[in-house]
Amino acid sequence: MDLNLAGKTVIVTGGGSNIGRAICHRFAEEKANVVIAEWDESQGSKVAEEVKKLGAASLFVKTDVTNNNEVVEMVKKATARFGQVDILVNNVGWAVDQLFMEETREKWEKMIAIDFWGMINCTRAVLDRMVEQKKGAIVSIGSDAGRMGEYREAIYAGCKGGVIALTKALAREVGRFGIRLNVVCPGLTVPQEKEAVGEKSLWSGEMMDMFTPEAQAKAAKAYPLRKIGKADDVANAVVFMASDRAGHITGQTLSVSGGYTMM
Repeated sequence: MDLNLAGKTVIVTGGGSNIGRAICHRFAEEKANVVIAEWDESQGSKVAEEVKKLGAASLFVKTDVTNNNEVVEMVKKATARFGQVDILVNNVGWAVDQLFMEETREKWEKMIAIDFWGMINCTRAVLDRMVEQKKGAIVSIGSDAGRMGEYREAIYAGCKGGVIALTKALAREVGRFGIRLNVVCPGLTVPQEKEAVGEKSLWSGEMMDMFTPEAQAKAAKAYPLRKIGKADDVANAVVFMASDRAGHITGQTLSVSGGYTMM
């Protein structure tokens, strides 16, 4: 199936690790121009080279999505290099596995800044150009936690619920300009190789240690398909939702989670 993505420009936030890295690879396979907006300079540069090896043009821009000035500058650099921005993937995220009453305010603020403000900053930064172009696609990574709530992920769930609601509201607001916004919600997606994560990734420390093969097998029992997802599973859905093949889909939330939620 030709997704008509060749030559289009996509920005992927958090494109250096796990799901973000897989998304960059899939767009590269479709010969899109890939902009990796990532705060881990080493990992972001590495993925930019991987994209080139797949035969696509790439640009790494060190970006902290919680810093609006950096986000605006990143979009300017992407536009200067490739002429326009056709697609934004709001992928970057951060979560803490802890009871709400045990979490510190600092952790709350970090999750809100990354998971919600980051999406707001990046979306706002590309909208002027997309409105002028009268076309564009924005795909945000949500979470089933934002659809149903999740034990020990209260603030994260609240942020992802906000991402879903904001996506719907904006889809109504800017649809007349040919701009589509959708959300893809992964379930548990554990990196399958060390190269898939950088030192600054959520998965670089305790999270990887927590999800041993035994723990992953146990977690898989909670899913109707009896398996946990891989980054490519999510990337495939994101690339489709960003493509012309999904041209009549907007304001929707798609779970790619092995049936963990069915809403």
